[in-house]
Parts: sequence; C-alpha cells; structure tokens
Amino acid sequence: MKKITNLLYMLAVLLLASCSDFLDKSPKNTVDPETTVTDDVAIALTNACYRTLQSSNMYNQRIWTLDIVAGNSLVGAGGGTDGLEKIQASNFITQSDNGMALYMWRSPWVGIGQCNIVLNSLLEAEAVSEKIKNRCLGEAYFLRAHYYYVLVRLYGGVPLRLAPYNPGEPTDIARATVEETYAQIISDCKNAVDLLPAKSSYDDENVGRACKDAALAMLADIYLTLAPNHTEYYQEVSDLCDEITNLGYDLSSCKYEDNFDALVNNGPESLFEVQYSGNTEYDFWGNNPQSSWLSTFMGPRNSDFVAGSYGWNQPTEEFVGQYESGDKRKDLTVLYAGCPDFDGKAYKSSYSNTGYNVRKFLVSKTVSPEYNTNPANFVIYRYADVLLKKAEALNEMGRPDQAAVPLNIVRKRAGLPEVSGLSQETMREKIIHERRMELAFEGHRWFDMIRVNNGEYAIKFLHSIGKSNVNKNRLLFPIPQTEMDANTLMVQNPGY
Repeated sequence: MKKITNLLYMLAVLLLASCSDFLDKSPKNTVDPETTVTDDVAIALTNACYRTLQSSNMYNQRIWTLDIVAGNSLVGAGGGTDGLEKIQASNFITQSDNGMALYMWRSPWVGIGQCNIVLNSLLEAEAVSEKIKNRCLGEAYFLRAHYYYVLVRLYGGVPLRLAPYNPGEPTDIARATVEETYAQIISDCKNAVDLLPAKSSYDDENVGRACKDAALAMLADIYLTLAPNHTEYYQEVSDLCDEITNLGYDLSSCKYEDNFDALVNNGPESLFEVQYSGNTEYDFWGNNPQSSWLSTFMGPRNSDFVAGSYGWNQPTEEFVGQYESGDKRKDLTVLYAGCPDFDGKAYKSSYSNTGYNVRKFLVSKTVSPEYNTNPANFVIYRYADVLLKKAEALNEMGRPDQAAVPLNIVRKRAGLPEVSGLSQETMREKIIHERRMELAFEGHRWFDMIRVNNGEYAIKFLHSIGKSNVNKNRLLFPIPQTEMDANTLMVQNPGY
C-alpha cells in the first residue's frame, strides 16, 4: 500500500460553540506517545477522524460526482479538459492514471489511519471516562467502517490496515478479498452500534457526531448490498430499519427541502451528515474544508444565482423525464425553464448544456455570499432512505404488499399516489425508481445500481442510455497506477 504517514497522535483545536463547531478548526498538534490520554485528548483525536469526510476527494466533490458516472447528469463545467477525469469515468474508459480513481482511493486511507490511532490509543486508556471512551471508540469504529465501505464498493477487496503505521514497518500489503473486507466492515459497524449513543442524546455541542441511528443505517446498507448473495440478510435489513424507526423517526413531520437547507442542518430526518460551518480560513482549495462546495459547483454557470456558479453536474433529459406528474421533489431538485424562481431569479435553459441544473443544494448569497462561506451540511443517511431500504428488503423476501407500506410513506410526502397490488418484479422496479428520485444527486445512485442483481441492473440501464463501453469489470474503478508502483503486493482489478 502506498505509504501513508500517520502522525502518532493528532489533536484538533476545537471551538465547541455551536452545533457543528466541533469540526471547525484545522490545526493539529503531535503529542508524545507517552502523554496520558484524557477525555479532552480522546475527543480531539476522534474529531480528527471526521476531517476526511469533508474533503473534496470524498463528499465535497468526488462521491456526488458518481451521479455523473451513473448517468443522472453530465459534467458541464468549463469545457476543454475541465472535468476530463469524470468524463472518462462516465464513458467507462478510465485507466489507472485517472485522477478520479486516484483521489477517491487516497482519501479514505487518511481517515482510516486516524481512526486506527484513536482505537489504538483508547482501548487501553485508563484516564478516560467510560462514557467518553465508549463514544469515541464507537465514532472511530463507525468512521473506519464507512471509509472501508466506500473503498470496497469502488475498488473491491483492499488491504486491511487495522493499526497505526509506524515508521520502518513494511508498506507493501496484499489485498484482502471482498469477503474479508466486508467481514471487517461489519465487525466495526456492529461495534459502533453497541458503543454509540442515540442521536437524540446529543446536546447542541455534539450534534453531528456519529450516533447509533447512523450505525444502524450503515449496517442495513451493508447487508442490503450483500443480500443478493446472502438472502438471509434481507431480514436483517428489515429488522435494522425497524430499530431506527423505533428511535422516534416519523417522515410525516419532516420536510424534504429541509435536508438541504443550510439553516436547518442536522434536521429531524437526518441520521448522519458531513458537517460544514462555512468558516473556511484558508484558500477554498486548501486543507481546511469547512465550507461546502456543492452550491458553487452546481450553481448555473454564467448566472448570478449563487456564489461561484460553476455549472457542474447538469441533469440529463432522461433523468428529468423520470419524474411522475405531481412529484413535488422535481421543483426542489432541478432547475428548468419555467420552474419556480430561485432567490427571485428566473432560470434560463441556456445556462446548461442539457437545459437543466441541480437546484437541491443551492444556497442563496444571503446565506453564503462567497464561494468559501457555505455552511450547508451534506446528508449521508436519512430516514426516507431507511424506509426505502425496508421496502426493498420486504419485497425481496416475497412480500410486495408489505413493501408498499414504507414505500408509500415516501411517495405520500412527494405528493404521489399510493401503489398497491404490484408483483414482486414491478415493485422492485418501483423501489429502484423511487430511490433514484428521492435520493437524486446525494451519492446513492451509483452504489444502488451496482448492488442490484450483482451489477446486472447497472449494465442493463447504462446500455439503455448509450453507455456501450460498460461491462462487469468496469463497475469497479482501477487501482491507481501510483499505488501499483508503490506496493509490490498489489494486484490490479480485472480489465485494466
């Protein structure tokens, strides 16, 4: 594995003044390994584990641009070679020197390394209170599981580095199998479920931390991914979704648009979000990503809608055409000619190559006057997603009538009529469709496509929209060439 230098102990300088401020500050200090790990040290070490989530190589750009690969949208942007790496990926002609493949590989390892530091430091720490130790361990297990879960779905089995790297140790590590990688992810996720408190127990200073609710949701997602080859997992998914519901979630009291409102961060539907404060101290492209990029990247190019307006991620005609008549989510997700004004401004189809832009994540200049001041969080897990997981699990167990119940809860909020009396196959298509529209541009579509029917759904759909280069091998990204060169034990994915 490419050398990843982990500072043995890293302390985040924290300001706990608001609901997201536990991640506000970037500077970190190394501490002698003999330093006593106290509650404050444990919390600071754990806070550093979240930084990778905020990176442009994860949820601040790369993950949501997978919707381009999935065919929901086109790159847009400035023309020429701008966005070339994503154009290559979306046409399934990526090679091992592709930048998107490189940076999506690199970033999770930084987070994994920090999580390993926390786990190594806290398991035997005697000066940390039981409450803080359990929470911090739970957060580290959750985040390590999440980082590995991103990697395994993008690249297949990966090296399992489960302890901090010490100088002088071998850096060449062979890939674990997909099964071994998932076994570790599930183990970490179960530990997180056991150790983390419920979201409702967090005070304002700690809202936004990983919680039991989120760990249950991730575990359900993992089992749903594996269930085509382990059908017993469908019952696990259903049970886990029920556990989340029993924590007090109710979609009827949640507004769809609140999930993307910079003034509502960590709302009642949300289980886990990437936290942003909008207080970026350094250059927008620097190493302190406290501002969300989504509004700037997705704002209509050559318009004055939002600060920046780069014009990426332009929805396709095919995607927009999938909205059912009366679906309230369309006007909240997509900008199109004749749509409701945004912040008093009318949309022109000429702003985009496709005639459409993403509206869902835009933040007005009143809230974010500059490109590096956007405080809108990015939601990873929310309750509507949980309900759709429940519906899918029930349907795959041969209970389409029962599956209609959670599905219709989501459809009702969207202003759509209930469905009933569907066959299992028709219900399967309906649920996949509903996930596409409900969770559009939130980073789920690609992962949904490659898990359904072991990727056969992805190939069939992508061929239907003209992506003729895609095949089973191309559902994984290549291991970056720099990694292949640095790790003599690394084996490239088939087809590259």
